[in-house]
Amino acid sequence: MNRIAHIERKTKETEVQVMVDLDGTGHADLQTGCGFLDHMLEQLARHGLFDLTVHARGDTQVDDHHTVEDVGITLGQAFRQALGDKRGITRFGSALVPLDESLSRVVVDLSNRGTLVWQVAFAHAKLGSFDSELFREWFYAFAQHGGMTLHVDNLYGQNDHHKIESCFKALSLALRQACALDPRRAGSVPSTKGTLSDG
Repeated sequence: MNRIAHIERKTKETEVQVMVDLDGTGHADLQTGCGFLDHMLEQLARHGLFDLTVHARGDTQVDDHHTVEDVGITLGQAFRQALGDKRGITRFGSALVPLDESLSRVVVDLSNRGTLVWQVAFAHAKLGSFDSELFREWFYAFAQHGGMTLHVDNLYGQNDHHKIESCFKALSLALRQACALDPRRAGSVPSTKGTLSDG
């Protein structure tokens, strides 16, 4: 089964092209114009074993907000499209990931109901030149447009870089688990409703 999607999004503020292969090897080609976002998306690809291409041009002379949000929207749409009708998938996934003193947990349900529960607090408004509040914007856009229920918790930590990187690594492992094909399902949809195409 080919689980690959290509999505393009163009507005007056951004142009985004995304490719995702759910059954890849972790290869990433990332050019968003936001270095820290590229670093986080590389974690998603590498540890989730997703092949990702994300190219974006945005009005970063204003700030990174539009680019970060639209990358989240487009990547979420790509995951949703690549999953198709979700036949045979595991559907649920969870992961606990440490990074030095920080520990984060992500739980995902590929439910077709976009929901984000965000329990992550940062000590500083910026990581380098990147606004810390934009991480929630990315996760929210990704969950909404990916049709995912996402619970993201940083359980503890002091270093903001470690906190968010452990969140992205936990997301990658939880998504890898949820997207995996379960041979015991024999191609059935993992829902008592018989469909995951509707909320």
